Amino acid sequence: MKTRTWLKKRLVSKALDKQLDAIEKPVGSMGYDPWGFNRDTNKIAAAIFSPLFRHYFRVDTTGIERVPATGPVLLVANHSGQLPIDGVLIGYSIATRPVNPRLPRAMVERFFGTVPFLGNLLNQMGGVLGDPVNCASMLDQGEAVIVFPEGVRGSGKPWGKRYQLQHFGEGFVHLAMKYKAPIIPIGVVGCEETIPSLTSLGPLARVLGLPYVPVCFPAVLPAKVRIHFGEPLYFADDDADENEVVARTQTVKNAIEALLREGLIARKSIFF
Repeated sequence: MKTRTWLKKRLVSKALDKQLDAIEKPVGSMGYDPWGFNRDTNKIAAAIFSPLFRHYFRVDTTGIERVPATGPVLLVANHSGQLPIDGVLIGYSIATRPVNPRLPRAMVERFFGTVPFLGNLLNQMGGVLGDPVNCASMLDQGEAVIVFPEGVRGSGKPWGKRYQLQHFGEGFVHLAMKYKAPIIPIGVVGCEETIPSLTSLGPLARVLGLPYVPVCFPAVLPAKVRIHFGEPLYFADDDADENEVVARTQTVKNAIEALLREGLIARKSIFF
């Protein structure tokens, strides 16, 4: 607690402190919400990440105003880059947008929750174990939730499969229907190049109990990142059978693929 207070005083500017305080996010008397979010830890993380967002990855966004100001919403994006940098960039961009900022929650791979210290830190920053029950609870509370339907299939794919969407699970569509939550498709261009991987060492990953062990450059490269927010997609809470749910999932996937194509065509360079 004392360390967190000390860090907040030295790292968090008055402007950032005021901006994040203006975003409604109920916490209990101990400063945490039911999923482990802590407002001060979130502020410290935002202060540390701000120069990376602005000057290292030089993030540009388009269509960010399409994210609703209130109510449940699923922010569904492609996943890449070995580490969850894309989720942090999406969350930071929405939390610091000039009009109607929100503090979205991100579904985190189960593996990260098993890493000492890291799991608790991600919870305090706004990450939540990627479980349908957790996602349902947050949507029921009107939260904005970042979801990567590819999971580790997307984040751990090699360079040869860059910008090729992997299989999407359908669970997020069921949740969108049940909680009447719009889906905002998101195409992230640039994170593929932050930590390009040649391959994954499957046998070693299994021995270590990891989802993958990439063979990659041992540094995060300063690729320019562009985040494209698409038009909201709405799916009725009806008696859709599994074939229809699969079709609706494909609709979301197609929307993200279109955003990726547009972003890749528009960019002139990986680093500029």
